[in-house]
Amino acid sequence: MWHTNLMPRLTLGDFELSIFSDGTYPLDGGAFFGVVPKVMWSRKITADDKNYVTAGLNSLLIRTGKQTVLVETGMGNKLSDRMIKFYGQPGKLLHNLAAAGIAPDDIDIVINTHLHFDHCGWNTVRDRNGKVVPTFPRAKYYAPEGEWQYARHPSERDAISFIPENYDPLVESGQMTLLQGGEEIVPGISVKTFPGHTAYMQAVIIRGSLANGTGGNGMNQKDTNADGVMEKGTNGKGMTSVVPSGAQDERALAPEGTTSCYISDLMPTSAHIDLTWGMSFDLYPLQTIESKKQYYAQSIPEKWLTVFTHDPTTPWAYVERDEAGKVVARRV
Repeated sequence: MWHTNLMPRLTLGDFELSIFSDGTYPLDGGAFFGVVPKVMWSRKITADDKNYVTAGLNSLLIRTGKQTVLVETGMGNKLSDRMIKFYGQPGKLLHNLAAAGIAPDDIDIVINTHLHFDHCGWNTVRDRNGKVVPTFPRAKYYAPEGEWQYARHPSERDAISFIPENYDPLVESGQMTLLQGGEEIVPGISVKTFPGHTAYMQAVIIRGSLANGTGGNGMNQKDTNADGVMEKGTNGKGMTSVVPSGAQDERALAPEGTTSCYISDLMPTSAHIDLTWGMSFDLYPLQTIESKKQYYAQSIPEKWLTVFTHDPTTPWAYVERDEAGKVVARRV
C-alpha cells in the first residue's frame, strides 16, 4: 500500500513530484460530503458500519533541481487525547520520507495551504524538554496571512481545527513568511487563493516548464523580494513525463500540460470534483462552487494535473469533461 511504502512519483517538466503520506484516518462520511445524500456518495466511497470513511493525508514533495519543497505536513504528532479518539494518530510522514532517504534537514521550503491541524501538523515537534521546535530546521515556511489572522480568533464552530503550536512559534521566530496570495515562492511554484473551505486557503500551482527560471515567465532575479519570493508569473505548456507508481524507473512521455495544482480542501478527493459536492467543513460552501468554476476554467483546457490532499487511493488525476460535459477524473 503506497501510504506506507511505494510512493507515487512523476516528472513535470524539469520538476520531480512525489506523494508522501502521513497515513490515513477515519472521517464521518456525512461530514465529508455535506449535503450530498449518502445514496449518492456511497457509490464512490465505502463507509463502515459507523458511517466512517477512510481519508488520506497526502503531502507533495517537489524537487526543482535547486530546492526540495514540501507542500503540507499532515496531521503530525501533537493531537490532544480527545482528538486522538476521533482521528487516531497516523503520524507516518517522517517515517515515509526517511524510507525514501529524505531527512528533515533536506527540506528547503514548506508550504501550508491553510492552517487546519491536518495540513500543518508536522510543521513543528516537541524536543526532549517539551519545547516546540521546527521539524524542518533549515526550511523556510510559507502560509496564508489571512489564515493565520483568523486562526488567532476562530469561531466556536471551527476552533478545534487549529493547533497554534503548529505555526505560532514559526511566525514569532520569523521562519514562517505569511502570504497575501498570488506570490511565486520559487520560479515555477506559486500560490493562488481559492476561498470556500476557508476564506484564505491557497492552492499551490507548479509549472514544470518554469523550472530553474526558464520557460518564458518574464521574470528574473530582479523580480524577487528580500525573501526570494517571486511576485508574479505566467503559465507554461509542454510535455509531462509520467512515472507510473509501479514502475518508478521507467518514464514515459504523456501529451499533457506541464502544470500541476495541489488544490487542497477545495476538492479533497477525486470524489469531490462535481461542482456541488463539498464538505460540511466548508465555511463558505457557495464560494467553494465559484472557486471550482474558476479553477476548471483554466485547469481543464490547459490539462492540469490535480493533486488531492485527502484521497486515500487517487493522490492525483487529470480532471476532464466527458462527451456529455460531466466532470470526470482520469487517473494517472
